[in-house]
Order: sequence, then structure tokens, then C-alpha cells
Amino acid sequence: MKKNLFLLGLMVCSMTMVAQTETQKPESWYFKLGGSYFLQTAATEFPTVGGNLPLDRTYVGGKLVSEESVTGSFGEGFRTGVTAGYRFNARLGVELGVNYYTSNDKTMAQTRSDVPITPAGVYSFKSVGQITAFDLAPALVLFLGEHKGFEPYTKVGVLVPIHGDLEITTDAYAPIAFAPTGAPIAFGDVRSVDKVKPNPTIGFVAALGTSYKLGKNISVFAELEYRNFTVHGKTKETTEFTVNGKDALATRSTSQIHTNYRNSLNTTSNNALTNPNGVDKTQAMDELSSYVGISGLGLTLGLKYSL
Repeated sequence: MKKNLFLLGLMVCSMTMVAQTETQKPESWYFKLGGSYFLQTAATEFPTVGGNLPLDRTYVGGKLVSEESVTGSFGEGFRTGVTAGYRFNARLGVELGVNYYTSNDKTMAQTRSDVPITPAGVYSFKSVGQITAFDLAPALVLFLGEHKGFEPYTKVGVLVPIHGDLEITTDAYAPIAFAPTGAPIAFGDVRSVDKVKPNPTIGFVAALGTSYKLGKNISVFAELEYRNFTVHGKTKETTEFTVNGKDALATRSTSQIHTNYRNSLNTTSNNALTNPNGVDKTQAMDELSSYVGISGLGLTLGLKYSL
């Protein structure tokens, strides 16, 4: 009986050791370096830009001949990043990525006219936006098992932007001098650059990937990643304003340079639409807050080093 129990115990220990050999991985920490390209997955109407609605308009002879909404997102662009990962066992691990993202340029509003200005005050302009951001991406990773050097995995996590802005560049052929009556008497090339700072936000990410061993510690990896989040404007500042190529930022008032985004406007807001006293030019302008999307589907390729 004792002999049988001893043999049974030895068998159980042997099976346990074999199972551990098959499931345990020699590495605990690993590091990844990769680059990504994302495509936008959802297009929404852009927010108002400098008082201009997100519209693409065309005027001929001072008359509106076409108009359409401008839609899109800033989810299309390039990303580079480094990731540190830790495996608790053969199946489960965690990662923390640090990434830099720059979106493609997106036209947010545009008006084209064959005359400088109409009696209604229409002039030609184009506003183009671009987002740049650093983010942290903590995630939970589920490894699906290795076969012939390939090891597929899935991961889910959150995306936390830590620094970045939306830069909007507007080029216009607009009035630069006015008669005492307020009528425009001279036109010129006007360029402005506005930077929108966001409120804190958080997004969702999910990925399906695989790695392939090139050596004992080196692997290549590929990931198909989906991310979904929006950013909410907090403040806006004009950082550049030129007229016919010459710096004219000093000619702008505080209300023209600085904007605070609010959830609502009322009679005490520094906005002429709701305040009966008009705008205090020595204070920042109050405007309704806006949202832009950065959702996208991307492919990441890179190298992985396992300790």
C-alpha cells in the first residue's frame, strides 16, 4: 500500500513538473519598440472653428452655389512608442506603453469665393487641424500559447493622454483695413495659428497580435489595435497671427487671443451672443466647449526583447 502511494505521489509530482515545464516561460520582463499607422474609424462633424461653422462653402459672384458639412476625425495618423511588459505566468501579463501620436492634417472649415468679399461679409479661408499627443497605455495581456515560434495574444486597456494639443492653422484672404463706416477698404493674406488644450480624458483600447521568435531573446511582433476616445477642449490660445507675412499678434486683444471653453453660456459670460454688455476685450473670450474624435484602427510593427 505504501509502495503504491509512493508511486502515485511520484507520478503526480512528475506530471506537475511536466505541466510546469510546458506552461512556464523563462522570461518575466519584456520590452517592445514599435511604430503604427492608424486609419480613422468614425467621422463626426467638426466643431466651430474661430466662429466659423464646420462647412465647405463655395461662392460665385458673391452668391452661395454649394455647401456641405465637413466631417472627420483625428484618428488617422502615425504613432511611435515603447512598452514595458511583465508576465505573471505563461498566459497572463500586463503592459505599460508610452506613445507619441501625430495625426494627419484635417480640413475643419473652408470657404472659397471668386471675389474678396460679399455684402454679407464672406471671404475666402481654410482652417486645417492637427493633433499631437503623448499618452500612457496600461493594458492586460492574455497570451494564447506558442507554436513554431509564433505566440498570438490579445490585450485590452485604457488610453490616458498626458500631454498634447490640437493646432488649427487658418489661412484667409480677408479685410485688413476698414473705413469709419465699417466697410472694408483693403484686403490681405491673414494667417493665424491657434492651439487648443484639452481637458483630462480617458479612452479604450483593444488589440490582437502575435510575436515571432528570431532568437532566444529577440522577437518581432505585429498588432492590430482599435482605440476609441474623444477629447474635450479646455482653452485656446492664438500663438501666431500675421498679415501679409508680417507679425501682427500685438494688434490682437486678449479676448481675440485667449479663449476659455465652457459647458454653457449666460448673461455673465464674456461672449457678445449672451452678455448684454458685450465682450470685455481685456479678458479671455468664453465659448461653448467642443469635442473631437481620435478613434482609429491601426497596425503596429516592431521588435520585442525578453529578459
